[in-house]
Amino acid sequence: MKKEFGATKNGEKASCYVLKNSKGMEAVVSDFGASLLKLYVPDKDGKTQDVVLGYETLEDYENGGDSLGATVGRVANRIGMAEFELNGKKYELTKNDNGKNTLHGGIDFYNKRMWDVKEEDDTHVVFALVSPDGDQGFPGEVKIEVSYTITEENELKIHYHAIPDQDTLLNMTNHSYFNLSGHASGTAWNAKVWIDADAFTETDAELIPTGTVVPVEGTPMDFRKEKVVEKEIGADYTPLKLAGGYDHNWVLNGKGFRKAASAESEETGIKMEVYTDLPGMQFYSGNFLAGSKGKEGAVYEKGYGICFETQYFPDAIHKENFESPITKAGEVYDTTTVYKFC
Repeated sequence: MKKEFGATKNGEKASCYVLKNSKGMEAVVSDFGASLLKLYVPDKDGKTQDVVLGYETLEDYENGGDSLGATVGRVANRIGMAEFELNGKKYELTKNDNGKNTLHGGIDFYNKRMWDVKEEDDTHVVFALVSPDGDQGFPGEVKIEVSYTITEENELKIHYHAIPDQDTLLNMTNHSYFNLSGHASGTAWNAKVWIDADAFTETDAELIPTGTVVPVEGTPMDFRKEKVVEKEIGADYTPLKLAGGYDHNWVLNGKGFRKAASAESEETGIKMEVYTDLPGMQFYSGNFLAGSKGKEGAVYEKGYGICFETQYFPDAIHKENFESPITKAGEVYDTTTVYKFC
């Protein structure tokens, strides 16, 4: 179901689309930014809870800086020194992170743009964007589609499909902040989290990977046995101190499409499983939330939402031991992330 969502600063009319299944699950997404605005899931008492943080108005999404529900591209996460070399040519990007690195594509974010709607029905919508050659500093025109689908198995499927006309970098993700007790319930650090990863990628003080892969064994980064986020988030451990909490890439076990992580709220009984076909996942504990005004009068402080961002490893273009984020000219970039609610 399509609804009006106001007009942008440039006068473009935005819409939101309500996707539903027969079991009470409902997602609201928008062609502004191909963003996830709301996600209603039944709790243990049969009530529906909106489990993603979001803003109230289109203007808030235009001005907000927390990437709530955002589609991120061309390249999610960080690229060190805001530059890279590809096929013998050097490309310079926007320095929007610590004055010298690139974060989430620079300042011209995909989640601040109007996307076309290619198809839509009661359970499914496909957003499309043509990213021109040189966009954000990256080479090649890229035709991108991002689809959201609600299934009868209480899954939210996000599918990314892109074809560049030149060799380029592609690493797209969704930056939704989850709070399985409800978006306005306060801290999300009381959630129980499991991550199927034996290692994570070490970073420097600016959260750029050093290239070293560190075993999680015996560290606060070990989520192979489910534990509450807040249990060790304040530990005397350098990676946590540098990031102000969890904001790291986990090296996921296995290959192909598989379950990578889960989270659960004891308060609501809502459990979410995360599935991906990508090698890494950024688990982010909302460390930089700082009083953002959200929907329904909510205020989002530090830790009020947590992110599960599936991805190629950050700064992979500079690390030979990381799986390459390069998509060749004419080849298809194709990846799926599923958030399943149990």
